Formats: sequence, C-alpha cells, structure tokens
Amino acid sequence: MICAFIASVAPAFGVVPECRALSGRGVAITPRTFHARRSRPASARARRDAWLTSLLRGIFEPGPDGRRKPESLYGAVKAWGHLRRQGIAVARCTVERLMRANGWRGNVRGRRRVRTTVPDPANPRHPDLVNRDFRAGRPGQLLVADFTYVPLAGGGFGYAAFVIDAFAGTIAGWECSVSKTTGFVQRAIAQAAAALRRAAGGQLPGPVIHHSDAGSQYTSLRFAETLMLAGIAPSVGSVGDAYDNALAETTIGLYKSECTADGSPFRDGPIAALANLEKITAAWVHWYNTGRLMHRLGLRPPAEADRDYWTARA
Repeated sequence: MICAFIASVAPAFGVVPECRALSGRGVAITPRTFHARRSRPASARARRDAWLTSLLRGIFEPGPDGRRKPESLYGAVKAWGHLRRQGIAVARCTVERLMRANGWRGNVRGRRRVRTTVPDPANPRHPDLVNRDFRAGRPGQLLVADFTYVPLAGGGFGYAAFVIDAFAGTIAGWECSVSKTTGFVQRAIAQAAAALRRAAGGQLPGPVIHHSDAGSQYTSLRFAETLMLAGIAPSVGSVGDAYDNALAETTIGLYKSECTADGSPFRDGPIAALANLEKITAAWVHWYNTGRLMHRLGLRPPAEADRDYWTARA
C-alpha cells in the first residue's frame, strides 16, 4: 500500500522527497526499498488473484456486446459454486475478497407492493393440504402457483403466472398475458401437468397437489375443473397470508428482481408489449431451471436435481 501511494504521487513530488517525508512521520521507507519492491516479480498469489479476477470480471461486467451474463446476479457463494462447477479450485473466501475489492455484488430482492390475486367470496374454498410444509420427496408431489404483474412501458400491466414444483423448485409451467383472466393460469398448470407426464413416462408420477393462494382465478369453477381433469388435487392457503404460499412468493420475488427489473441481464430494452415480456420470461425460466444454482440443492440447478432423481429411479 505504501509503495502504491508513493508511485501515485511520485510524478508530482518525486520518490526521494516522498520517502523522506514519510520517514519523518514514522513510516520508514527508503527509495531503494521502493524501487526494489517495484521491480520485484509478482508473487504467485498476486498472479492467481489477477487470473481469478479476470474470470470474475467476465461474470460481473458487460461483455463486448454490452450485456451481462445471468450469473452476474450471483452473490459470492454462488459465484464460488459457479467457478467450482467449471473445475476451478478456489476458496470461497478468495471469491468474497476479490468481489469486495472490485465492488461486485449480487442481486438484492425487493418487496412486492401490488396485490394481484383478489379472493372472490362467491367461489368455494378448497382445504389447505400443505399447511406451510413445502417439502416434497419426489417431482410432482406438490405444485405451487401464483402470478404477478409487470408494468409495461406504454402503460398498463402484463402478467406472468408460474407453477413451481416443490421438489427442486423447477418452474414446471408458466404463461404471460395482458389480462388476469382464469384462462392464463389454466394454461400454466396445463404446461406443468404435461411436463410431469413426459418426465414420468406418460402419466403423472403419483398423487399431485396444486397449492395456491385464495385468488379468484385459482378458486373459480373453471380452474377446479382443469385440476380435476388433470388428476390434480386442489389446495388453497388462507386469505392475505403470504406465508401460506411462501415458495411461490419467493420464486416470483426472484423473477421480479432478476428478470424484469431495470438493469436485468435478460432485458435488452423497455418492456413495451406482451412479446417483450414473453421473450425475457422464457429466457429467465430456461436459465432458472437449467443454470441457476440453488443453495438448498447443494449449489445445483433444479433441472439437474430432477434428472438425478429420475436417473436413480430408473
């Protein structure tokens, strides 16, 4: 640090006067020491730090096209896991130190402020079969669902519905719309049911529960018929309590902060129309399922955890 300071002011004051001034204030250093330190080859640690910094820079800073990678959303732990999955042996504390030194930080989620699902007192309420226990022993055992709003640049809102498999957190179905009609959440659950059947060889892998909040879209007769025809049992949490659908709320929080927020690596301009929303949502869901590392999965992506389950079962 002292040598770096002398080098920064030497063009204006000279090395010898600076060393003399510092020595007079209790920082003993000679010009010979300064020049010897400056001409000394970089240490092995410094060379390795420079190499690791270049790798991290490729993650956290824009490339030649001006776009950042989705992994730029990672904090230190997931950045460390990302490097290790590429065969780079590095300590977590080293990644933390280099990120701190360069001012690189992961994504920070905000709070949802607009309520999108509103209950309809006229619709029947299904029982809560989950009771805030979102653990699942196999894919398809528990599906949780919710949808959120996205402001459009031209005015108004778009909406994105998600169906999440609680086993590994995989987004099994999703749909975007410019209206909050029941039909668009029906299409999301139809996608999820079809994906489960494909993975399990043509039929649902066992009893399936679909859990949601008490929004009118999820308690309507049309949606209940969709679940019944798909062979899925409905479950509804209490009114106005986010904890009763916490897994879906968490996933939507990630979607809002990682995909649709200003500065997101998935955005290439304003979200002006439904087509823009569908484009970035499709890209984010693909990365979320196949690339995003999850703490609860041992820093693996959801699709890998699902694949390991089906491989072991086969």
